[in-house]
Amino acid sequence: MHSLLSRLALSLSLIVLAGAAAAQQLPVPPSLAANSWLLLEYGSGQVLTAEKADERIEPASLTKLMTAYLTFAAIRQKTIAVDQAVPISKKAWQTGGSKMFVRVDTQVPVEDLIKGMIVQSGNDACIALAEAVAGSEENFAQMMNREAQRLGMKNTSFRNSTGLPDPQHYTTARDLSILAAALIHNFPEEYAKYYSMKEYRYNNITQPNRNRLLWIDPTVDGMKTGHTEAAGYCLISSSKRGPRRLLSVVLGTNADSTRASESLKLLNWGFQFYEAVQLYAKDQPVSSLRVWKGSENTVKAGFTQDFIVAVPKGYANKVEAQFVSQQPLMAPVAQGQKVGVVKVSVDGKPYGEYPAVALENVSVAGFFGRLWDTIRLWFA
Repeated sequence: MHSLLSRLALSLSLIVLAGAAAAQQLPVPPSLAANSWLLLEYGSGQVLTAEKADERIEPASLTKLMTAYLTFAAIRQKTIAVDQAVPISKKAWQTGGSKMFVRVDTQVPVEDLIKGMIVQSGNDACIALAEAVAGSEENFAQMMNREAQRLGMKNTSFRNSTGLPDPQHYTTARDLSILAAALIHNFPEEYAKYYSMKEYRYNNITQPNRNRLLWIDPTVDGMKTGHTEAAGYCLISSSKRGPRRLLSVVLGTNADSTRASESLKLLNWGFQFYEAVQLYAKDQPVSSLRVWKGSENTVKAGFTQDFIVAVPKGYANKVEAQFVSQQPLMAPVAQGQKVGVVKVSVDGKPYGEYPAVALENVSVAGFFGRLWDTIRLWFA
């Protein structure tokens, strides 16, 4: 899990910094009726457009993306099981806001709680899952913050599993894009199974998914809505059209319908005015690098997902990539560790730099191997 997280932090922490000349070629982004927003090219981590992306906001129920992330991680680590029955505490039952309507002193399977959290946005489900994973919501909040830091969410602070208002509970559009992309990357099967569900029935109560785009656009397969008085109406959306996936984060609109229409406007702009260029396939070696003092002399470098760069329409045949290695590279080398960068240019102008990572582990060599390489490095 740690290597996966480090890979995501590397691949998603980059903002494309185009040169002044290249900037003249970029499409004019739309203006949205929202407080802040960001559009992310999932295949490369490019930010295609953003407004106030690092401004702290109240995340409301968008918080539940991290609650789901940690729940999926706990299932993978066998800390909890999908079919495990979770006791419903008085705290979970009494919590305010949106609910899946679990009953106190009953037991509910983890999978039902997951559906209640994702589809129905149930605060009661979140607290029950937090207690199952960490013993208490307070302990779970500490786990949330540790994961946020590990993922590279630099301007985020969690205080609860639900997103209910707290002065110290905040994040940003950029951090939310990192979290959303990490969830899709690390838990693709869980994402596909739960986030496109349009409704869920529990306790004889059927509730629709509040993400209107699931009905409006068949290419949208997630992700999460949020709303409080302070946060306004918020929506993180993910749309996959052909080889490309775009993630939009739209925060602080004035209505449920507005967050949907503005999110769709942003997604459509990204697909209409940019085209995808796949430079490397998932786990395809970009280069083989010399490793010093290692059990192996070389390590393969590349990307852990299909590396797709978005360029303005008409420039796909003008993309060039150059790999620059990080040297000298000393063992141990961990899978997912940054070992170089791919510099991308469009029409001869700098367009962006993207971290390439080790595709395998290389352990430390024995004593004599390390000694020999030490001597060789003196003359390198």
